[in-house]
Formats: sequence, structure tokens, C-alpha cells
Amino acid sequence: MSNELEGRPEHHVSIVRKAFAGAVLVVASVLILKLVIGFVIAIFWGAVVVAAVIAVIWALKQIVW
Repeated sequence: MSNELEGRPEHHVSIVRKAFAGAVLVVASVLILKLVIGFVIAIFWGAVVVAAVIAVIWALKQIVW
């Protein structure tokens, strides 16, 4: 039974796997960070819209009533 990795040192494969795992972690971290930032920005703009609507209703109430 011949193993394809027989000629390669095991240490080399371990370094490649660790490097790939590190790259995957970096990419996943960046994506999660972008998702969280987008979520926070969406909540902020939602609050701004609600505040603007309340301000318009208050102003109309002061003018009309």
C-alpha cells in the first residue's frame, strides 16, 4: 500500500494546514465583522427614521392643533 504523502515530511503538511486554517479564520472574521457592522448601521438608521417621523408628527401637532 503506497501513500502519496510518503515522500513529503509530515511537518510540511501540518504547516500548510495551519496556514489554510488561519486564512479561513481571517476570512470568516472579516465577514462576521462586516455583518455585525451592517446590522448596527441598519439599527441606527432605523432609529433615525423613527426619530424623524416622531419629529414631523410633533411639528404638525404644534402647527395644526
